[in-house]
This record gives sequence, C-alpha cells and structure tokens, in this order.
Amino acid sequence: MNADQGAMPAAAAGFSFVWSLLWLVVSVIVVVSMWKLFDKAGRPGWAAIVPFYNIIVMLDIPGRPAWWLILCFIPFVIIVPMVDFVKAYGKDAIWGVGIYFLGFIFLPLMAFGDAQYQGGGAGSRTMVGVG
Repeated sequence: MNADQGAMPAAAAGFSFVWSLLWLVVSVIVVVSMWKLFDKAGRPGWAAIVPFYNIIVMLDIPGRPAWWLILCFIPFVIIVPMVDFVKAYGKDAIWGVGIYFLGFIFLPLMAFGDAQYQGGGAGSRTMVGVG
C-alpha cells in the first residue's frame, strides 16, 4: 500500500467531518432563530425543535390552518405560507422567498433584527392547548 492509497480515505473522512460540522452549525442557527421568532409571536419557543409541530406553529402565526402541513410537502407550495409568515412580522414577500431558499440567512436576520410580530389574519388567535 503506497501513501496515495491512504490519502483518499483520510480526505473523505475529513470532508465528511467538516460537512457534518457545517450542517450542525446551520441547524443550530435555524433552530435558535425559529425559537426567537416563535417567542416574538407569543408561541412556545420549544416548538422550534419538534419536527412537524414547528411547521404547524409557523402556519398558525399568520393564521393558516394546520391541514396546510400536508400541502407543505408539495415543492414551492410552502412559499405561500412563508410569505404570510414574514408578513406577520412586517416583512415583504421577498423575505418569504428568501426563507424558502436561504432560511439559514433570512431567519436569523428576522429573529435578531428589527422584525416585530404584528399579527396577521387569524394568526392573532392562540393555538389550542398551547399557552
């Protein structure tokens, strides 16, 4: 076995480690940002870490019904509630598109920026069972 044969697995392992670390950092940024946005809207921040429930909370904030969760599995349909979500914080439609394509950038900008929850549609109601 020559030196070149050992270099490829080491390079692959290094790349895999860096990629995993990057994915973890981005995931933490998105969860922390969602937690902050949920808090701004008077919803439980912990909902950001619960799969599928976090989408239901994001749908509830602008007043979309929970059954829209099913529609969110259709590509590009989720842009509609994302636009409603950002409008509830006083942002325009381009922010909803930005969250769809570059959520790891736009979510922290909204969460830690000047965006304030303004309510939206039926989104001013509180979710059943959530205090």
